[in-house]
Amino acid sequence: MIRIDHDDPAREDVHQLLSEHLADMFATSPAESVHALDHSALTGPSIRFWTAREDGELLGCGALKLLSTPLGSAKLGEIKSMRTTESARGRGVATLMLTHILAEARSGGYGHIYLETGTEEYFAPARRLYARNGFTECPPFADYVLDPNSVFMELRL
Repeated sequence: MIRIDHDDPAREDVHQLLSEHLADMFATSPAESVHALDHSALTGPSIRFWTAREDGELLGCGALKLLSTPLGSAKLGEIKSMRTTESARGRGVATLMLTHILAEARSGGYGHIYLETGTEEYFAPARRLYARNGFTECPPFADYVLDPNSVFMELRL
């Protein structure tokens, strides 16, 4: 059974997965278009981080970053560091993680969830996953700017 729990981004196997994630991002996109966070940035107070494991084996990870809470409004959040291990791809781990993050966001009073992903073919499975789950393209949010290598998406909860 796959379990999703809070975890430490500095944990050895998680750190390795996040390092692979960053390496792939820099191999796929120009440096100025890479917005992935390293393990130390994922420990910040505005970020909640989870891993998916089966019998202790790491299958994937994901995070929710608090962007802001406008006065009198629901919180705004951003999905960060969604990644599955190569051996777990095609098993629905990303869908489970996304469902978990969205449930946590709803229960935490978030009204909007945003994300940024790439435009390259490498990112097509991610874009399809998000679209299947109700995300639609939107303008840049937070500190992002228009970038031909980025797709910005949002979901109203």
